[in-house]
Amino acid sequence: MLAYFNALIDPNMVFLRYALFAGLLAAPAFGIIGTYVVAKRMTYLAGAIAHCVLGGIGAALYCQVHFGLLWLTPMLGAIVTAIAAALIIGLISQHSRERVDSVIGAIWVLGMAAGIIFIAKTPGYIDPMSYLFGNILMITAQDLITIATLDVIVIGLGVLSYNRMIAACFDEEFARLRGIKTELYTLLLLCLTALTIVLMVRVVGIVMVIALFTLPAATASHFSARLWQMMLIATLLGMVSVAGGLSLSYVLDLPSGPTIVMLSGFFYLLVIIGKGLKSRLG
Repeated sequence: MLAYFNALIDPNMVFLRYALFAGLLAAPAFGIIGTYVVAKRMTYLAGAIAHCVLGGIGAALYCQVHFGLLWLTPMLGAIVTAIAAALIIGLISQHSRERVDSVIGAIWVLGMAAGIIFIAKTPGYIDPMSYLFGNILMITAQDLITIATLDVIVIGLGVLSYNRMIAACFDEEFARLRGIKTELYTLLLLCLTALTIVLMVRVVGIVMVIALFTLPAATASHFSARLWQMMLIATLLGMVSVAGGLSLSYVLDLPSGPTIVMLSGFFYLLVIIGKGLKSRLG
C-alpha cells in the first residue's frame, strides 16, 4: 500500500491523481442521485439509460472521424444520448399505454446496438472495452473539469429539490394533492440520473455503472433513518470504494473499474451477512 501512496505523489504519475480526483468528485453525485433511484426503485430504468450511453459515445467518435467535428467528444455524445433516453422513457411511461418494461428493454438494446455499429464503422482501432468496463486511468484534466461541472449541476438540483423529490419518490398521490408536479420532478430525477451515469462511465464503465450507482445507497439504507442520512453515508461509501478500489488495483495489478465495484459489493454483502447473523444470534 505504501507503493500506492508513493505513486500518488510521484510527479510522473499524474494520471493516478486524476483518477482518484475523478472518483472522489463523482461520489457525491452518485451518493445523492443513487439514493433517489434506490428509494424510487428505478434501478432497471437507470440500467437502460446507462447502456444507451454507448450509442452516444459511438456516434460522437464516428462524427469526429468522418465529419471532423472535434468538439463532439465522446462525453458530450454520452450526455446528449443519456438525457434523450431519460426523457423518452419518462414521457412514454407517463403518457403512453405501452408497457414500460418493453420500452425500457427496447431502448436498452437499441442504444447498445447503435453504439457498437458506430464504433465498428469508425476508421482506426477503438477499443470498446474501455467504455464498457471503464478506464479511470485515462482521465484527463479536461475530463476533471467536465466531471466537476456536472457534479455541481447534479448536486445543486438534487439538494434544491430535496423535499419535492422525497414526495415524488414515496407518495405521488399526496404530492399531487399538495400541488407538486410529480411528473415534472420524475423527469428531473431521470435527467439527473442520466448525468450521474455519464459521470461514472469513465470510472467503472457502462456495464458496471449500475452497481456503483445502487450498492452504496443500498448499503447506506441499513444505517440511516432519513433520506439525507442515506445520501451522506452513500457518498462516503462511494469515496471509500473508489479510493480503496483504486489502491488495491494498483497494488495487485488488477483492472481498476471492476476492483472498485467488487469493493463496493463487498461492503454491501458484509452488511447483509452481518445483519443476518445478528438477527439469528439476537
